[in-house]
Amino acid sequence: MSVTTAVAVAPFLPLLGAVMIWLAGPRPNVREGVTLVTAVLLLLTVVSVAPAVMAGERPQVTLYEILPGLELAFEVEPLGMLFALIASFLWIPNSIYSIGYMRAHHEQNQTRFYVCFAIALCGAVGIAFAGNMFTLFLFYELLTISTYPLVTHAGTDNAKRSGRVYLGILLGTSIGFQLLAIIITYALTGTLDFREGGILAEVEPLVIAVLFALYIFGVGKAAIMPFHRWLPAAMVAPTPVSALLHAVAVVKAGVFTVLKVVIYIFGLDLMQGAHPGMWLPWLATFTLITASLVAMTKDNLKARLAYSTISQLAYIVLAASLASSMAIVGGGMHMLMHAFGKITLFFCAGAFIITAHKENISDMRGIGRAMPITLAAFLLGSLSVIGLPPFGGAWSKWFIGLGAMETGQLIFIAALMVSSLLNVAYLLPVVARGFFPGGKTEFDGGVKEAPLACLIPLSFTAVMCVILFFFPDPAYDLLSQLVE
Repeated sequence: MSVTTAVAVAPFLPLLGAVMIWLAGPRPNVREGVTLVTAVLLLLTVVSVAPAVMAGERPQVTLYEILPGLELAFEVEPLGMLFALIASFLWIPNSIYSIGYMRAHHEQNQTRFYVCFAIALCGAVGIAFAGNMFTLFLFYELLTISTYPLVTHAGTDNAKRSGRVYLGILLGTSIGFQLLAIIITYALTGTLDFREGGILAEVEPLVIAVLFALYIFGVGKAAIMPFHRWLPAAMVAPTPVSALLHAVAVVKAGVFTVLKVVIYIFGLDLMQGAHPGMWLPWLATFTLITASLVAMTKDNLKARLAYSTISQLAYIVLAASLASSMAIVGGGMHMLMHAFGKITLFFCAGAFIITAHKENISDMRGIGRAMPITLAAFLLGSLSVIGLPPFGGAWSKWFIGLGAMETGQLIFIAALMVSSLLNVAYLLPVVARGFFPGGKTEFDGGVKEAPLACLIPLSFTAVMCVILFFFPDPAYDLLSQLVE
């Protein structure tokens, strides 16, 4: 398969898989086998594109021209390559984890779950490979709509209510703000292509300022306050959904879009100095500190992790708004490092639910005695999210800090340090309570870990948090092309 063919095929492979999963629905083993085969084929197809992009090429395919300058098209650049690799790679351990979780939890409507999951991966890879804002918007909306049944999977009144919040905020911001910005951009420039240096250089400064606000607030998936409530609401979904879609695909689609808009629509030259988005670093800082403070108040573990994700996404938005070379590299690196750290934490939270039937941190005193491997994995994921060496998260936060130094904005380095201390305050007490309960607990009856289908993926992603610290060069080399 040629690179061009792989680019055209990759986004639609999960759609084919979704059809096959639906046909195999009455036979669970076949259904889940199709899910795993599709995930592996998607990863292999995406990986086949990587060498060309690493070599400086930009493989592209035009599927259909709607109007002059308005095409359904794919073009793979370094940031999109990284996002596609993250989403396709993590679909495999998540699929294995889903099999263990869904069976152990005796979930209903499992065929619908796997079908919607596959469609959501189509949306994620389509966003990653999008060659212009029009294509990105179409797959962005597909990702929102396909994940709605996953959020409301339980079918309870609470799930339906949370689903309305999820769909309302994400569709409201994308249609109300992002689509409007796209239409104005096309009217002014006659194109929506992603171009190095941006496409708005000839536009009036006041118009640019308005467009910037519309784009930023139109990307609701980035969970910047005040458009963040959809993410905690989505935690009613089964844990595998929280793990991949709300730690990787959906939220990363948001911050990925912010980075793409900053780099290829506005351009880094326009964004540096007295640019129209000078307010964004302050909003991102407010979000990352406030969300961390809210996380400390949450007893429900998934709710705490949800607000942690809001805070961590703000790191990437902050990096994009600083628009320096190191900040952009750091933002892209944080997409990768946070994905592995946070998916590990969600995997562990799900293991606690299906094995110990515990969702609240206050009920987990001594849980490390019964589930030592799971809690150890939680510790590794936490240390990576905090950003301590030797864990991958240390690199991304380091580069974002360097980006702040490049721009002379030392106050944002202080904000990063404060946020990391808050990360310690809301993550490590979970581990301390679990391993050092200070007396007898209900978990003293011996080791009882989650099923292997859950335990192996969470152990694997936890170990990857360490491996990424020692082998960050491929990601760094790829992202360095953005700022050369």
